[in-house]
Formats: sequence, structure tokens, C-alpha cells
Amino acid sequence: MRDWIDLTLHPERYHGAGKRPPFFEGWYFKMVTPDESRRFAIIPGIFLNDDPAVAHSFVQIFDGVSGKVTYHRYPVKAFSAEKDCFEVCVGRCRFTAESITLDIDDALRRVQGEIRFPGRVPYPVTLLSPGIMGPFAWLPMMECYHGILSMDHGLIGTLQVDDETICFDDGRGYIEKDWGKSFPAGWVWMQSNHYDQPISLSASIAVTPMMGFWFPGFIVALWDGSAIHTFATYTGAQVERLTITDHKVEWTMRGGGKRLHIDAGRADASVLPGPDRHEMGKRVPETLKATIDFQLTALDGTSILSGSGRCAGLEVAGEVDRLLKAVNPRR
Repeated sequence: MRDWIDLTLHPERYHGAGKRPPFFEGWYFKMVTPDESRRFAIIPGIFLNDDPAVAHSFVQIFDGVSGKVTYHRYPVKAFSAEKDCFEVCVGRCRFTAESITLDIDDALRRVQGEIRFPGRVPYPVTLLSPGIMGPFAWLPMMECYHGILSMDHGLIGTLQVDDETICFDDGRGYIEKDWGKSFPAGWVWMQSNHYDQPISLSASIAVTPMMGFWFPGFIVALWDGSAIHTFATYTGAQVERLTITDHKVEWTMRGGGKRLHIDAGRADASVLPGPDRHEMGKRVPETLKATIDFQLTALDGTSILSGSGRCAGLEVAGEVDRLLKAVNPRR
């Protein structure tokens, strides 16, 4: 029990020790060069299955400019994680909250180098609200858990990607993670920390099953450079409107005496592998070329904060019509 409590209060750590399959866990490191010309998502993780031929660990490399995705598969035994801190190794690669070291050289791609993350802005963890999941983090039956390890931070270091040397010095980064039994049946996720002032926005809404029914669960964190504004199912916030077209996602919500309107511009997406209960299949359409504009106001319309975000990650995946019907009952 003590170990479970300690682990819940440290969402950044590996949660799979002793778990029965199916189980997955993955960490998402987004890195953008200072001139914004190069954008990468590096995703290490593990997928556990009763079939040893299906179970494996991995490192995904997503080039957000070219759209190229490479999935570097390793045996389960190539994965290791420290118990009392966030330190994960896959093959010769090492991942922590402070840095990543990559050493991949196979038939798919060569990626080598080290990137450090100064000035991290972690999402706060308290006993009653251990991370962005809030009190839902304490529920043992959730299909998928989510954590934000850093809303924003700097980058120092270089990567050798095939024949190209890419310098990330003075770039910006973001770190999050997911773990559980499966990705949701449908979801929308977006994130940007490329605004004209220190701002980071991370927002998601998903089909969330619980004890035989489901609800449109959402978690939104907006860092304004000094404080984090959270809109979530567990805070009592409400979705006023969610619309999705081929070109944009518009989402309006209110809570805590404030209203947040998001207008995300979609872009061409690549398809990344993601987990269900059976396999890591190609089911995650993602771009790092989206835009995210937002307006945070008081309920009377008084402006509090606004911004236009670039280099944004955006996913619109699976059965999003279920979400639209649930939050827009007249649709």
C-alpha cells in the first residue's frame, strides 16, 4: 500500500512493475529548435502482453517537420526503470526529467546525442490532486492515466540524426506521459508552448470509461508564466462547445469564474503507433505543425490572457463523434 501511494504521488515514474498485462507506459518528449525549423517528439515506452511475441519496449522518433516516423522495437528485457526516481533506459537510450541520451543506430535511422532540460515547469502534485489527473489519479480502474512532467523548459544539446547535426541550444521543450491498459476509444489532444510570451497550453478530452459507463473526461492546463489555470472534469468545469472540422478544432469551456476559448488550426498528420489492449497499432494521427490560439476571459468577457501558439502538437483520433454528441447534446 505504501508503495502504491508513493507511486501515485510520483506520476513521472514507471508504473508497470508487477502489473498484469495488458499494460503500456510511454513518455513524450517534445523538442523544438530555437528557430522552430526542426521539431521532434521522442517517445520511449513499453507494451506488456500475455503473448511474449507481442510484448516489447520501444523508442519512437517523430520528425514533426518531415512527418517521418520510425518505431525502434526492443525486447522487454532491454527496458529498465529505477524504482525511486524517474530514470528509464531502453536499449542504449536513457531518459530522465532532466535530460535524454539517445543512441540508436539501426536499419531505420541513426539518432545519437544528449539533450538537457533546464528550467522545467512541472505540473504541481499534492496529496488530494497528484498531478493533472487530479483525484482521478487515485482511482485504480482507469483505462488510461496522464501526467505532465514539464509544461515548458529550455533545451541544451545536439542530436545527430542520420547525416544531420541539429543544435537545440535555446530551444523549447515539453514532457508528458500516459500509462494504463489502452488509449481511449476516441480523443482530442493539443499542446503548444510557443507563444510570444512565456505561456504553455496542454488540453485533452477523451472517451473515459468507468464502471460500465463512459463520460467525456477532459483536462486542460494553461501556464501563464507564473501560475497554472486548470479546467477539468474533476474541478467542476464544463464544456460549452466543441466543434471539429477538417481545418480546425474549436473548444470553449468555463470554470472557476473564467472562460477559455481555444481555436486550433489543423495540419497534415503522420500516423504513430499507439496502444490498445492487444497491440501497438498505427492509430495516433499527430502533427507538430498545428496552431493554437486561445482567449482566457472572466465570465463577463473581461480579457485575462490570450495568445497565438505555434509548433503545436494536435491529435484528433478515434471515435470523436461520441465526444461531440456528449458535449453538444443538440448536435
